[in-house]
Parts: sequence; C-alpha cells; structure tokens
Amino acid sequence: QVQLVESGGGLVQAGGSLRLSCAASGRTFGRYVMGWFRQAPAKEREFVAATSWSGGTIYYADSVKGRFTISRDNAKSTVYLQMNSLKPEDTAVYYCACAARLGPSVVAGDYGYWGQGTQVTVSS
Repeated sequence: QVQLVESGGGLVQAGGSLRLSCAASGRTFGRYVMGWFRQAPAKEREFVAATSWSGGTIYYADSVKGRFTISRDNAKSTVYLQMNSLKPEDTAVYYCACAARLGPSVVAGDYGYWGQGTQVTVSS
C-alpha cells in the first residue's frame, strides 16, 4: 500500500509559478513510476507529466511542455512539479499518482495509487 499526499497548490496570477510536492509513504518509493494528472471542472482527468523511477525517462503533455518540470527525490520519497508561466487554463485540481511498472505512462488507468489532489487556480 502507498499513500500519497500533495501540497503546494494555491492561487497565482497568470505568468506566475508554483511548485507542487507529493510525499509518498508505504512501500519502496524508488520502485514506482510517478505521474501528475489534473482535472478541471466539468472536464476529464488529463495527463500532465510522468517520470520513471530513476528520472531517466520523462513524459510531458504538449500543453505543459517547456513550462512544467517533473522531478523526484527518492531519498525523500517525494515527487515535484515545478510549474512556470502559468495560464488560466492550467486551473485544475492536480493529482499525483504512482504505479509499479517498468516505465512511465500517460494513461490514468495504469496508476494504482492516487493522492487526494491539490487545487491550483490561475487568475487572468
């Protein structure tokens, strides 16, 4: 069993930055791939970014490429999402997720554990 707790969300103006954190507890964190997803009101959950256990393979959604950076610190059992140049369309609840698989995935169904989510609101 793995527990995930996100933090770092909040209200920011367009063009600003936020850093989300996701702390994991339970089984060996370093063996899991980690992902970030988001869900805006009345929209389906969508992929944002994912990283392999080593950080050597990273995927980004096209909508965030060049603005967001995913990273992980296995010693701290924490994954981060640095979000720069935020836009109003980035407003959503952001979820971290983990999966015991070989490589990262962009598919939400591949992840077995989820955090409770943290709200990010970007004002124009």
